[in-house]
Amino acid sequence: MSTPPDGLPVYRVLTGPDDAAFCRRVSEALEMGYRLHAGPAVTFDGERVIVAQAVVWGG
Repeated sequence: MSTPPDGLPVYRVLTGPDDAAFCRRVSEALEMGYRLHAGPAVTFDGERVIVAQAVVWGG
């Protein structure tokens, strides 16, 4: 498959709290055929850790 499924973009940035749900979203993207683009960015919003992970289509 040369393009991502379901009209998803080739480049995506996944963001969210650093929890199991975020890890599942990244894992699902990898299973779809995306690959990690560099390391994650991490910040603290005053209450919780927020993570951003860029992925690029590699399928």
